[in-house]
Amino acid sequence: MLKLNTMRDYIRLLKFLIPHLWVFFAAVLFMFLFGICEKASLWAAIPFVDNILAGKEIVMPGQQYVPLFLLDFVDRINVLGSRSRLTLLYWIVGVLGILLVSREVTAFFKNYFMRDLGERVIRDIKTRIYDKFLSLSLDFYSKNPTGRLVSRITYDAVLIRDSITTGLTDLFDQPMQVIIGLIVISVIRLWFDISWLLILLSIGVLPAILYPVKRLGKRLKKLSRQSQEKMGDINETLYETISGIRIVKAFSMEPYESDKFKRDNQHFYKLSMKTVKRMEIISPMSECAIFICTGFVILFAGKSIIEGTLSAGAFTVFVAALALMAKPVKRLARVYAILQTALAAGKRIFDVLDEESKVKERPDAKQLPLFEDKIAFDNMNFKYEDSDVLNNISFEAKKGEIIAFVGPSGVGKTTLVNLIPRFYDPTSGSIKIDGVDAREFTLKSLRDQVGIVTQETILFNDTVSANIGYGRGDESNKEEIIRAAEIANAHDFIVKMPQGYDTVIGERGFKLSGGEKQRLAIARAVFKNPPILILDEATSQLDTESEILVQKAIDNLMKGRTVFVIAHRLSTIKHATKIHVLDKGSIIETGTHDVLIEKSGLYKRLYEMQFADRR
Repeated sequence: MLKLNTMRDYIRLLKFLIPHLWVFFAAVLFMFLFGICEKASLWAAIPFVDNILAGKEIVMPGQQYVPLFLLDFVDRINVLGSRSRLTLLYWIVGVLGILLVSREVTAFFKNYFMRDLGERVIRDIKTRIYDKFLSLSLDFYSKNPTGRLVSRITYDAVLIRDSITTGLTDLFDQPMQVIIGLIVISVIRLWFDISWLLILLSIGVLPAILYPVKRLGKRLKKLSRQSQEKMGDINETLYETISGIRIVKAFSMEPYESDKFKRDNQHFYKLSMKTVKRMEIISPMSECAIFICTGFVILFAGKSIIEGTLSAGAFTVFVAALALMAKPVKRLARVYAILQTALAAGKRIFDVLDEESKVKERPDAKQLPLFEDKIAFDNMNFKYEDSDVLNNISFEAKKGEIIAFVGPSGVGKTTLVNLIPRFYDPTSGSIKIDGVDAREFTLKSLRDQVGIVTQETILFNDTVSANIGYGRGDESNKEEIIRAAEIANAHDFIVKMPQGYDTVIGERGFKLSGGEKQRLAIARAVFKNPPILILDEATSQLDTESEILVQKAIDNLMKGRTVFVIAHRLSTIKHATKIHVLDKGSIIETGTHDVLIEKSGLYKRLYEMQFADRR
């Protein structure tokens, strides 16, 4: 029923089971024991119907196929039934009680181990996806909305868990029950000489179930893919609305956002109900097919019982075995639908896991020694997809210098500084640190020597100490953390907070003002103590009072470091060692503030525009 490519995808999902095979084999063992206990109880129907209800002896026409010990056992039952039908009834009830308890115990363990297996697999898949997210370069995130990426873990991974706990359980359990049931039916046919026609009528239900299920499965896979994409849209809407709640409220856009969410939610509901309709129709279709076949079986077998050519007890066991087989057959029909849903989710997850990071660490990469001399951009070009972003960039930054980049928005300033810690790699040319291409070094040793303070301050929903210590993963060194906060002009407002340095600041520093956030980010950079520092418009969104405090903190931070500054307010870079003016992806002017003013080029026009605005 599953195509070759589909089977390959499912086999790839099953590879997540390999670290947990012992759990899987334990579950399979209890599946087998459960099947034995369930089918063994059927045989009690023969003495109950023949000996107790009908008051007759059990007759086995196919005795030549019956083991001698079993013939002897049947003779004992016949003798016991002829002497005391009540005693035989007690024995039957006692044996059934033992089998029932055994069946429920094995059912518990088979279900427990399969659920455990599913949770282990989903844990591993989520970890793999999360680690993959962390390993990918920034270009991946520019192409994929956050909400859709989050849905890989929160929604798609759960569908795969269901395919393990339900789908894989049934994939192994139900065929096993069918096989055990077929063995029971075959034995009854041999021992009680049941007609082959009765067997053929019984298995005629399979094609009637499997064909429509296959047709439904294709549609379910498509619906599942659409549902997963729509769930990504819902997650994206939630993320944008919650993170931007101040803007939503400021512009009174609550009705608009509500209507947008309702539309996405309604679309997801409709897709879900289409899936539910196709999943649920499998059961009544199966029931109808089973009823038709069972009707023919009862008509044919009933005639044989009336004519005395078939044992009533044997027929009872035969019908009970068929009934127990019908359930696995129906479950297998649903398994196909579940697998189609899981495979659609698996495809999306594998799309992430198969994604190649464009920034790769070489196998022979070496540790970057402590930066000592200079950073050189050597005829560096960068292209994003099919668009040229930076062209023929060449300059040097010696240790201890402050290098500033200015220019209109969208000319590639942020992209340029992001190339230093290898968030991206140049399309051509190179960036050399102390004369060695940055791609020769390990990513960690390179990034350990780079500190970044950005325009958009990123803080975490944790304590002040944890946020400052994040750069080194060390929040226990309180003295150094306080020292970093003092250098960043942050200590005074921190100690006024309810729990001081142990205060949880909320998601993205929600409880802090813009200036306080920025000073915490600077304290984090101070604590990391990197020799190379990148400041990306770190004061552009602050009010005058906050800007003064933050600028003092930045001045403290820059001491003794090689600094790359992207400045929106040109007054903050007057003392830069060198200023590079970018336009249309190229450096068009270079010099100090005074030299560039004298050139009367783009820099002077930008400076005069700001000066005019302030007047």
